[in-house]
Amino acid sequence: MRWDYGWGWGMGLGFGWLFMLIFWVLVILGVAHIVRLIAGGGRKGEKEETAIDILKKRYAKGEISKEEFDRMRDDLTKP
Repeated sequence: MRWDYGWGWGMGLGFGWLFMLIFWVLVILGVAHIVRLIAGGGRKGEKEETAIDILKKRYAKGEISKEEFDRMRDDLTKP
């Protein structure tokens, strides 16, 4: 009967601890990534574009005239 004298699979070369460390690092990084996706951490620091911002861009591109811009801006800023 042979018992391997305490050397399990992967331990014979002395690198078993390295593979276990890599495994746990990958597990922890995977869990952290999933938590970040669920929490919505993908867009930190970016603010959402408002209707006025879109209107200003359209006017700057020449898609709408000055009169249209003024009318739409007044509609959007009315209380």
